Amino acid sequence: MSACVPTRVTDSHQNRTKRAPQPHSPPPPPRRFRIAGADVSASIAVFLIALPLSLGIALATGAPLQAGLVAAAVGGIVAGRLGGCPLQVSGPAAGLTVVTADLIHRYGWRTTCAITVLAGLAQLVLGCLRVARTALAVSPAIVHGMLAGIGVTIAVAQLHIVLGGTPQSSVLANLRALPAQLADVHPADVAMSVLTLALLLLWPRVPGRLGRLMRTIPAALVAVAGATLTASLAGLSLAKVDLPSWSSHALAGLPEGPALGIAAAVLTTTLVCSVQSLLGAVAVDKLVAGQPGLSARVGRSDLNRELLGQGAANIVSGALGGLPVAGVAVRSSANVQAGAVSRNSTMLHGVLVVVAALLMVPVLELIPLASLAALVMAVGIQMVSLHHIRTVTRHREVLVYVVTTLGVVLFGVLEGVLLGVTVAVAVALNRLAHTRITHDEKEGVHHVHVRGQLTFLAVPRLSRILHLVPQGTHVVVELDGSFMDHAAYESLQDWQNSHTARGGTAELTGRRTGVRDTGPDRTGSEAEPADTAAGTTSGTMTGAPARTTADAPTGEPTTSTVCRCHPWTPWRNHQCDHRRSAPTGSHPAERMDQPTHQPPGQSTGQPTDPPAPGTAQPSTPDTAPHPATRTDPATDPGTGTPNHPRTTADTPTASATPTGPDTDTDPDTAVSQLARGIRAFQRDTAPLVRGELARLAKEGQRPSQLFLTCADSRLVTSMITSSGPGDLFVVRNVGNLVPPPGEESGDDSVAAAIEYAVDVLRVRSITVCGHSGCGAMQALLDAEPGGARTPLKRWLRHGVPSLERMADDGRPWARLAGRAPADAVEQLCLTNVVQQLEHLRGHESVARAVREGALELHGMYFHVGEAQAYLLTEADGGELFDGVGVAEVSA
Repeated sequence: MSACVPTRVTDSHQNRTKRAPQPHSPPPPPRRFRIAGADVSASIAVFLIALPLSLGIALATGAPLQAGLVAAAVGGIVAGRLGGCPLQVSGPAAGLTVVTADLIHRYGWRTTCAITVLAGLAQLVLGCLRVARTALAVSPAIVHGMLAGIGVTIAVAQLHIVLGGTPQSSVLANLRALPAQLADVHPADVAMSVLTLALLLLWPRVPGRLGRLMRTIPAALVAVAGATLTASLAGLSLAKVDLPSWSSHALAGLPEGPALGIAAAVLTTTLVCSVQSLLGAVAVDKLVAGQPGLSARVGRSDLNRELLGQGAANIVSGALGGLPVAGVAVRSSANVQAGAVSRNSTMLHGVLVVVAALLMVPVLELIPLASLAALVMAVGIQMVSLHHIRTVTRHREVLVYVVTTLGVVLFGVLEGVLLGVTVAVAVALNRLAHTRITHDEKEGVHHVHVRGQLTFLAVPRLSRILHLVPQGTHVVVELDGSFMDHAAYESLQDWQNSHTARGGTAELTGRRTGVRDTGPDRTGSEAEPADTAAGTTSGTMTGAPARTTADAPTGEPTTSTVCRCHPWTPWRNHQCDHRRSAPTGSHPAERMDQPTHQPPGQSTGQPTDPPAPGTAQPSTPDTAPHPATRTDPATDPGTGTPNHPRTTADTPTASATPTGPDTDTDPDTAVSQLARGIRAFQRDTAPLVRGELARLAKEGQRPSQLFLTCADSRLVTSMITSSGPGDLFVVRNVGNLVPPPGEESGDDSVAAAIEYAVDVLRVRSITVCGHSGCGAMQALLDAEPGGARTPLKRWLRHGVPSLERMADDGRPWARLAGRAPADAVEQLCLTNVVQQLEHLRGHESVARAVREGALELHGMYFHVGEAQAYLLTEADGGELFDGVGVAEVSA
């Protein structure tokens, strides 16, 4: 096996240049245009969906029905050829129905076509300015609210056609006219609409092998065809599609109307077309990532090129008298699921639409309008997504979503989006400015709780509450937020210094990074520098304070320290500044586990005065700690937080007699270490997490991520991800391997965990995390063919594809940003993450969730020695693991 390991580990894939052709060699033969069979079948599937939807959307807008066919053909051919997302299918979109209908009502059809041309020119300008990514910065709550509002508008309008009537110009007008319409129902139209909706809903739900065969035919085509055939055989008298001669088709004219109104119309059309197309391209990327093997053939979308392609398509469509064009989610999803492998499928579908528009007019004129209206009404209802509502609820953006939806329904798309943006900005400012500050006292200790972002706006309230704290008391300031500006930081530090100077003690705690008190101690020694950063003051570990003679309860000269590390904080190896003494000749690492020696006459249960935090210890030969000393790093498996025993140092005596309930007969045994850790958890951490764990026990686990990593003891998953109980569903094995489906050979544990996480827990992301110095990867490199088939060797066979991937010169190597891999082991660790992600995509539940956009896959590499995490990103020429910095996380 080792023979296939490459000997080059520092060469980048960029150095593997192809051999240049000889000067006198014959020119290469011209490439022939070929269309893959998969693209042909996919184009037919998309065409069968696009044809009825294009007619239905044209009907819903009030435009000539040919305009829908023109837009479908142009979207397929022009946007398919020039766009930056090869598998996205463009055409008339339901999201543009309300905008287009309003434009036709206000300015007429020819001016609407001119507005479409101008919107295409605006998209070209935006694409040249390369601002496509900026459009994705719009809050998802606004986008989903806009689409939901458009969906409601479509559904209410088409309901009138379903009932045999004619829709009004606005939602309110349609609602007011609905009672009269219900009193004048046309039975034939209602019957065909009900038949269409029934086929549309039931066709994809037929079970078994027959259902799988039936689902190869799109439900939309079956629904419209079934209604058309039934109406023709029954001889029903109802309105049907009317396609005038192409010779009388209206083209674009010069825009007529107020300049300001035309400009607003162009802006609205540009906004909706661009946002829907770009979001569709991102969704297609997710679908492609869920198809094993397809992601390597179809690269990630170029959003700026996609914007240019959409602009060109709108210019051509508007000039030819077609509807505005945008990326369509339904057709794009069908294109990927049908097996398309290139942009040829999109272009061929446009050609098929042209053929149908020229040769199938007699067949198309048999379609009942009620059937098309029912189809479009179903699409509008689906635009109000329950999944999106749950998402915005979870992120506390329901207000933005509701305001945008109502604004679109009541006032229009542009007005609704502007209202949504206004509310989103107001909510963001409120969250930034709203800080809750409370003060209470428990057992003589004053607690000041600060919840929210600490900015200059909160400084007056903070100062007022801090000055209510009596002088000379012990204060704990708990900062529960992710940001602190300079004004708040200075105010807090000034108060802390003033309070400490007046004999009080102050302790700053929080959730993220360690903070130590910076005030001078009572013995006059210098305090340790504060471990703070601008904007973050959290996750406390205060310095261990000295107790002077005056503090000793018996008045005897003692020098002891009390660890004040808070148990439920990010793990910090518990290297507090203990100044412990021990019997002469004992190693400092052995002295750390020895219990407190009480002075004569003092019981172990006698209370002691709280020492001043931040006080530095005098360094003496008898009390200087060894650099490697630490207490038990017993870590809470749910939070990755240290469970520290609160001990005090031994007094400097010639001997120490172990006393107290935590004393173990043999402190070096694993059993006693486990027992000490459990007791420390029960004493220090359990009281802090009991409420949270009780809530999780009652509500059940709802993790957001499946985290699959190696069983290496140096990887503390909750520590490196800053997660707590209920956040991660963790699967660990030797080498962070994911056996491909069907190759578990009796060990289905990983596949079972993946299925449970995706289908039952509904996790939103899966991360495969490798690490430096992985023993499993070293074993793969060192393995020799043959030998005994031990359980370890049988398990490591799932890593052989990673070894083969690294040895394949046809594939670029995974690499780290900023440096080359240190050796073959590190290169294999990186390659293994990429390969196991590919195995993961092969699992049915994962592939399905990724296609639906409900799941994201991530690769991660953790360098143990550097304590540095790297995330897998797509880069030109291969996979790149980019380092995650503090600034990126804060942002």
